[in-house]
Amino acid sequence: MEGATKESKDYVVTYRGEIVENRHAVHVAVTDAEGELLYAVGDPSRLTLARSAAKPAQALAVLETGGFDQFGFDDADLALMCASHSSEERHISRALAMLAKVDAREEDLRCGGHTAISEAVNRTWIKSEFTPTAVCNNCSGKHVGMLAGARAIGAELADYHLPTHPIQLRVKRVCEELCGLEEDTLKWGIDGCNLPAPALPLFYIAKIYASIAAAADSTEQKNSQSARTQALGRTFRAMVQYPELVGGDGRFCTILMHAFQGALIGKIGAEACYGMGIRGSEQTRRLGTGGAIGISAKIEDELSRAISLLDSMSAN
Repeated sequence: MEGATKESKDYVVTYRGEIVENRHAVHVAVTDAEGELLYAVGDPSRLTLARSAAKPAQALAVLETGGFDQFGFDDADLALMCASHSSEERHISRALAMLAKVDAREEDLRCGGHTAISEAVNRTWIKSEFTPTAVCNNCSGKHVGMLAGARAIGAELADYHLPTHPIQLRVKRVCEELCGLEEDTLKWGIDGCNLPAPALPLFYIAKIYASIAAAADSTEQKNSQSARTQALGRTFRAMVQYPELVGGDGRFCTILMHAFQGALIGKIGAEACYGMGIRGSEQTRRLGTGGAIGISAKIEDELSRAISLLDSMSAN
């Protein structure tokens, strides 16, 4: 028998029968859109590489270049840019269509090919002796978006992935602004797909996701909103409208967003990082806030399964 227990608030514990098999250190931060810490487990200030959990913020930087409108991208394309997709046919075909809109080639992508997150897709590729190319990369939507952003600001496509490229400098500034930080404050690493990824205290990831959810609440009220609020709200709506593009068949992010029917977004990052933005509701108000909240989680030893165990525990 395998399961989880609340033996310690700072761990997810798995056991077999009555024997503790593994103890997975957990860090969680819950904030409102202003960044006020509402609840924490472990170290909410832990410096954390957001990895793919940063994709909605990276997508915002591209939206603000005007590239989405310039090249006729729609909200499904935006969802794919926020995705760590499963390399299903719908993901690959949309990434190729986005490339065509930008008048770019697959050879322009700097993410490279890799095995699919989906084991079903991998089995199909193995049987057909298919070698995945860059467009099959789970981050291909984000990379095509970067090409669109680079074109929109008049920058060269070559080296768009480098930290010094103009589009990455825009991404860097947007991430700092979403956190409310001064310029050149965040630390950066290189993600597995070859793009820069921010390293930031865990509670800032929660703040970013709370801001995205708050923007969805705000734009739905149809009041006069800033261009950034509108773009953040659009990102939220794209993810909840197309959760199958954000993940894929059987993926936790997709299942989560389907289950909550527009109330939240969730996005995993490599090495067991997770970000979630939840719209304001009676449940969020019980935490002492009048609006949206963000949740960020990091499992210290990378076991992604512990994310779903933690989620099931929080419902009890």
